[in-house]
Amino acid sequence: MKAAIKIKKKKKDFYLNNIKKNLKKNNACYVLITCSQPSQDGEMQVELNYSGDENLASYLIDGAQNVFESEVEKAR
Repeated sequence: MKAAIKIKKKKKDFYLNNIKKNLKKNNACYVLITCSQPSQDGEMQVELNYSGDENLASYLIDGAQNVFESEVEKAR
């Protein structure tokens, strides 16, 4: 006799999937970068998700990097 096994999705996975689903509805392209809390040895799990044209996603990342670099320069 086999017992039914329920698999519960982690809340994080549910929220991430919900965010990605909603981003797809309203945008031609999106890039979503998430990371975990650092472990005791300082390591973090980083995830990159995107949807849409790869060249456009790359352009979005490059543009975001320029914004952050500009902000770092201003802070100096």
